[in-house]
Amino acid sequence: MKFDHILIRYGELTLKTKNRKMFVNALRDRMMKALKQYDVQIKANRDRAYIVLNEEDPHEIIDKLTNISGILSMSPVVRLEKTDEAMKETALKFANEIEAGHSFKIEVKRADKQYHLDTYGVQQLLGNHVFENTSHLTVNVKNPDYKILAEIRPDAIYMYYETIKGLGGLPLGTGGKALLMLSGGIDSPVAGIDIMRRGVEIEAIHFHSPPYTSPQATDKVKALVDIMSERTGYDIKLHIVPFTELQTTLYDRIPDNLSMTSTRRIMLRIAEKLTKKIGGEAVVNGENLGQVASQTLTSMYAINEVTTLPVLRPLLTLEKNDIVKMAKKMGTYETSILPFEDCCTIFKPKAPKTKPSLESVKKFEDVVDFEPMIEKAMENIEVYMPSKKEKIEDDFSDLL
Repeated sequence: MKFDHILIRYGELTLKTKNRKMFVNALRDRMMKALKQYDVQIKANRDRAYIVLNEEDPHEIIDKLTNISGILSMSPVVRLEKTDEAMKETALKFANEIEAGHSFKIEVKRADKQYHLDTYGVQQLLGNHVFENTSHLTVNVKNPDYKILAEIRPDAIYMYYETIKGLGGLPLGTGGKALLMLSGGIDSPVAGIDIMRRGVEIEAIHFHSPPYTSPQATDKVKALVDIMSERTGYDIKLHIVPFTELQTTLYDRIPDNLSMTSTRRIMLRIAEKLTKKIGGEAVVNGENLGQVASQTLTSMYAINEVTTLPVLRPLLTLEKNDIVKMAKKMGTYETSILPFEDCCTIFKPKAPKTKPSLESVKKFEDVVDFEPMIEKAMENIEVYMPSKKEKIEDDFSDLL
């Protein structure tokens, strides 16, 4: 079947009322950027969008749109004149492409209530026409092998048999901007992609402590940003913070069982400064309640005390197995498990407190003036952009 349009169904933005136009326009802009190399036209209205294919491959176009948030589902469709004969002729063409021995069903969505036949009448019209003019198919209205679907809308009739699931959520850019704390492990890339599905644009921050952390560990994080950017169709900027001086000072001056809490607090202080600098409104991380000592409620309370920004934790209550499944689906898992440790892993205390006292943490931190070191780290941030990257040396390709 030669399709001439792709029907785009919106996600949650259909629930919007007064500001729906803003969400629709944002989604249209995202689709235009994703499809800029193709000769297509995008027509977005209040409750649907249509892509005029102009001979382009519909499945190639859909592949480019699969990971754009705000799209609930997509279907390659044939656009018809609003006549019974056009519907009958096209339904038969669809049926003749189904292999012999299978069953079919006609489904109709009648958005145009002025059409001269009601939903049942159209189903009867098309079902009888296909059944009478084919001998290789059977009818099964409860559990068919194939469905031939027709949507009768005010502008035209659209016919299709395939619905491809989209990412859902809200269009990117409609939910503000946040800074993702990207460690290089399994959780934080998943948290970043998941928060983007809610319409939030992100930049990422990563802390490295050379020579304790290797160049391969930083390259691993850059590779994750590449994957995330390709996955979402959005160029994610990565800020790489030199953390050696701060981390060794923390290691020397803070008791071992509180050092992880203080390390996270210093990281969050830097993340807050950078978030405000880039015009962000929140910090995002991959924390999961109770997964490690720094992710208990008491630890989170002690760590969060250093900032007034919201700290978003999309994975807070998920099971680890579910996060791993998400990472595999998103394509970040194999890179996340590469054996190059980040600074938190290398400087991991032997017995970190799960219920650190905020008063104790602040008492030890007050002995050291960390602010000059924080400012120095901020001044020496390295910025990485996937669209401007040079080829990363293939130091760990054999481990993938």
